[in-house]
Amino acid sequence: MFRVGPSQDDEPSLSELDGIRYLHFGTEWVQGAMRIAKPAELVLAYTQQMMAWLLFLEPSRTDAVGILGLGAGSLLRYTLKHTPALVQTVEWNPAVTAVCRSYFRLPGTRRSEIDHCDAGLWVEKAANAGRYTALMVDLYDAHAQGPVRDSLAFYQGCHRVLADTGVMTVNLFGEHDSFAPNIRNIHEAFGGRVLELPEIDAGNRIVIAFKGPLLDVTAGQFLARAEAVESKYGLPARRWAKALLSQRPGRSISV
Repeated sequence: MFRVGPSQDDEPSLSELDGIRYLHFGTEWVQGAMRIAKPAELVLAYTQQMMAWLLFLEPSRTDAVGILGLGAGSLLRYTLKHTPALVQTVEWNPAVTAVCRSYFRLPGTRRSEIDHCDAGLWVEKAANAGRYTALMVDLYDAHAQGPVRDSLAFYQGCHRVLADTGVMTVNLFGEHDSFAPNIRNIHEAFGGRVLELPEIDAGNRIVIAFKGPLLDVTAGQFLARAEAVESKYGLPARRWAKALLSQRPGRSISV
């Protein structure tokens, strides 16, 4: 999320500028965006970074991806277009889904399901345990005062719904008071197996957390994977990889 201008309504509302349609929840904060001519493109840099789990996992048609927070449907559209995975999206507000269906080209496909449920309750459902190869968490309300679900119990639930080998990405605000407690809870829930990408947009910081076997790759291996991701998915993965390597002793990834 970032600010471009106020909305006039407490309900989901729209604005458009230079061929991009924006979703608002009644404040100046943008909750999502879509390039009208290329709806599957990830317009906002932070949404691109939410796909950084692709640096570590290559999804197959038997995998499932979870998205907590629909927004303007950007992550859903991109994941459905560029991966063969099943996608489960969790959105508590049916009005947001209705707006996305009408104005943000929400795809209709058997590979996609939307569960209108509180994300905090969704991660506790026994049926979701161990199901998801990747989980993307972007849970903000109209006021954007930190994620609306951020407790240790919530992040432990996120860990539980991941498959035996899985990766979570979370959108946080790096310069907000909410950052420290969130990062602390993520570290505890994931046993300290956490990486952080540099801040982008209006302070968004994407955190990556891991479940499964220890990851230990050399800089060369990691950069080769990033090059493959960039070529296949059209994402700035080499920049992400270099940023992550710059933070690690010995310039390798071990987490």
